[in-house]
Amino acid sequence: MSAGNDRFSAQAAAWDRNPDVHRASESALQAILRARPDLVEGKGTASTSGLDVLEIGCGTGLLTLRLAPYVRSIVAVDAAQGMIDALQHKLDGLNSDLKDQISPVCVLLEDPEDPALPPADATSTDAKAAKTPRRKFDLAISHLVLHHIPDHPLLLKTLFGSLKSGGELALTDFENFGPEAKRFHPRGKMDGVEFHGIEAKLFAEQVRAAGFVSVDVRPAWTMEKAVERFPGDWDAGKPQDTSQLETMSFPFLLCRGRKP
Repeated sequence: MSAGNDRFSAQAAAWDRNPDVHRASESALQAILRARPDLVEGKGTASTSGLDVLEIGCGTGLLTLRLAPYVRSIVAVDAAQGMIDALQHKLDGLNSDLKDQISPVCVLLEDPEDPALPPADATSTDAKAAKTPRRKFDLAISHLVLHHIPDHPLLLKTLFGSLKSGGELALTDFENFGPEAKRFHPRGKMDGVEFHGIEAKLFAEQVRAAGFVSVDVRPAWTMEKAVERFPGDWDAGKPQDTSQLETMSFPFLLCRGRKP
């Protein structure tokens, strides 16, 4: 994971220049809102009565900032300091209540009681103490993160422990539909890629094994994406001439489950 984190930190400043990441983040938001229509119904009052959200692998906050108007709070976690710095820079430039709803945290989260997370009691005078209980959440989300994580059972165990009873998962990533799924990433961006997409049946089994119920892992949208014609085609840079680009359709999964 460290090589991947170094790559993401180095690329954070230019991350938002890629239109694909904006399109994918907007599609992820819409998939979550379709799955949770209560968020749409509560928009406008969500900051006082809505859900507390944990986001894993928040990056520069493209999904974070889109979802924030619909929820009470988001603890946005990423293991790459450059990504957290980019999100914090965005928040520093806001003149809205959203900046107070979002808490960026740089940590490789493997323990629901990690002291880097906010304490359950916001008034605690010993908030960073290792034995101080950590906040629990109503919803855990991630987008295009699962394929970078080598140990899905550990991640799901951590998320299970981070949720309140009745809390839910809403994780999105592209699907492993066969050998061609590997083309989602150009050869020069394979650092930190652990899987070429998510296998729906296997991941659903892992979600159930972690203790979740009402598990549902299925395609939620399809994204057209430019891909290399052959491995290394973009080593010198992505062609600016669109006539030289090949595109493919990639199905994206929405992975859901509820903590009893």
